[in-house]
Amino acid sequence: MPALHDLAANSYGGDEAGLICGYLFDATAPEPVRAIDSAQAAAWLDTGSSPSSESAFLWLHFNLSHAQAERWLLRHARLSDTFYETLHEGLPSTRIERADDSLIAVINDVHFEFSFEPSDISTLWISVGPRLVVTARTKPLRSVDALRTAVKAGDAPRSSTELLEHLLRAQADVLVKIVRGVTSRIDRIEDELLAGRLDHKRARLGVLRRLLVRLQRLLAPEPAALFRLLQGPPAWMAEPDAQELRGSTEEFSVVLRDMQALQERIKLLQEEIAANVNEDNNRSLFVLTVVTVLALPINILAGLFGMNVGGIPLAEHRHGFWIVVAIVASFTAVAAWAAFRKKR
Repeated sequence: MPALHDLAANSYGGDEAGLICGYLFDATAPEPVRAIDSAQAAAWLDTGSSPSSESAFLWLHFNLSHAQAERWLLRHARLSDTFYETLHEGLPSTRIERADDSLIAVINDVHFEFSFEPSDISTLWISVGPRLVVTARTKPLRSVDALRTAVKAGDAPRSSTELLEHLLRAQADVLVKIVRGVTSRIDRIEDELLAGRLDHKRARLGVLRRLLVRLQRLLAPEPAALFRLLQGPPAWMAEPDAQELRGSTEEFSVVLRDMQALQERIKLLQEEIAANVNEDNNRSLFVLTVVTVLALPINILAGLFGMNVGGIPLAEHRHGFWIVVAIVASFTAVAAWAAFRKKR
């Protein structure tokens, strides 16, 4: 197993054919899982994929950013034309469909360096046949990396369908971790909200909600697509494997429902924060209005008495200043009483 780990680690960035990792699974062999490179994979495929054991199958994971990856697949893999069409059509929506005697899947996953940003989501293309599974991506993805880690630890699926099922479960596990991470962040934001520290929580909640909405939009079709496929599975798919796929689909549906519940919780928190902000704004406007009302009488009188015209009242009266102060104070008291009575 150390040799397997070293070969996989050295080829993580892709070899000369863009192959990130390749594994030959054979439950009847002394070594049930064996790492292979692109040359060994080509030899295995070019011999007609007919090893001594009929249960053996191959998993090849490619980096599509490598210029030689698609050329190698065209030369050696003999995949359905539908697979290459999905690579170039640029539609990231999740779907799983039959093409000839294989399954073609387009699923979405989060980047290996995921940082809770909506842009940290990319597409994984999959072709599943009875003897060959091909996965391809442009950026490192967490679910595939988790599956590679499990294979390196000794996990050897018995069939290509079981490998697909393991990949879907790894994807669901990644989503569960995302949901837990988002839940933890929302809990902290809610605690800060209850403590009265608004800060920038609205922006942080907006980022989390956009992430969940995008994941929900991209991943929601996956369970339905699998259920439709399993209504008429390929002839080479064993019934126990089909049952395992149904189980993984149900788990995936549960995670999607949890994500939807989180979206509703974020929406409620955003509404509460908006209500608090509106309340603070109304309080500030009320204070500003009261100050304006209280200053109105003295501003009016100051403007009138400041005119350079004759006939200004009380100009010659010995107590004129105090009379004007009393008038201003009276009008100010009446204005304050009217303003605070309206507030109550």
